[in-house]
This record gives sequence, structure tokens and C-alpha cells, in this order.
Amino acid sequence: MNTLLLGALAVATPYVSLSSLWLPIVIAAVLVWIVSALFWTVSPHHKKDFAQLPNESRAMAALREAGVQPGHYSFPFAGDQATMKDPEFQKKLDAGPVGMLTVATADMFRNMGKPMILSIVYYLVISFLVAYVASRTLPPGSEYLHVFRVVGTIAFLAYGAGIIPDTIWFGRGWTRAWKHVFDAFVYGMLTAGAFGWRWPGM
Repeated sequence: MNTLLLGALAVATPYVSLSSLWLPIVIAAVLVWIVSALFWTVSPHHKKDFAQLPNESRAMAALREAGVQPGHYSFPFAGDQATMKDPEFQKKLDAGPVGMLTVATADMFRNMGKPMILSIVYYLVISFLVAYVASRTLPPGSEYLHVFRVVGTIAFLAYGAGIIPDTIWFGRGWTRAWKHVFDAFVYGMLTAGAFGWRWPGM
């Protein structure tokens, strides 16, 4: 009986088509793209996310001499559990420094066009996925605040949840993490506002 009732309710509750949500998808992505650019270029809260290496010129010269190529590195490096237990590796840990290093290309700093384009594509994908979940959760004609709550929660999780395990496991720093969580909250609210504003009626 309960199964039949749930089935009847599912049939009775109309879905919102994804094609009808193309406008809030685009509006949300563009808003997030603009605000994220402002956060990183104008707002002061990300200014201290990165620090300068002590004796930068010497450190860069050492990396060049070592032939370090673009990529992600950890030091000291242990490729397996056995190496981590090795006394020599433990000595390296104790001596320090210990860390993780990302080496990029010069083009990443000179040409911002590619990251900007990839960013808007990323925001469109997130908005599309948020739209998919919302379209299967909220019926046409839902009230603004109802749409806002559901979409805002989904978008906040999409933009912000990943930074927490990244911080736990890779030592990125909790201050940096909470800044990104704040950014994600703003992006979630912008996305929620766009969908609440343009949610299809009955």
C-alpha cells in the first residue's frame, strides 16, 4: 500500500525540465564567475593565501638546477609504506623541511585567458548539476524561498565541501580553507538567488 501511494505521488508531482532552467543556469554561472574574479583580484581576503619563499632566488635556482618540472611533489618522498618506516626516511622527516610543492608553468601566470575560460565552463557544469538535482526535487511553481533553500544548499556543498578533506590530508591550512568555505557560501547564495528568481511557474 505504501509503495503504491509513493508511486502515485511521484506520478502526481511534475518534474521541471532541464531545458526550462537554461537561463538560471547561465545567470548563476556568470554571477559566480564575476564574483570569484573580484574575490581574487579586488577583495583582500585571499591576499595572504600564499607566502614568499625565504631567499626566493636561491630556492628557485636550486629547483632549476635539480631539473624540477611542472607537477606536484611531496618531500621527503615515500613511495610506499615500507619506505615510510625506513630509518633514513624518518631522519629526513625529523630534519625537515617537510611539505608539498606545486610547480606550474610560466604561462599560467602570464596568460589568464585559459584559466578564466575553464572557470566559466566549471561554473556552468556546477550550475547544470545543481539544476538537475533541483529539477527532480522541486515542482514547478515552488516558492522563491523553498527554491533558494534547496538550491543554495546543493550549490554550497558543490563549491565548498571538497576543500575540507583537501585541508585535512594535505596541510593546506585551515585559515585558507575557511576563506574558501566563505567563498562557496557566497557562490551558493548567488546560485540560489538566480534559480529562485527564474524558477518556472505552473
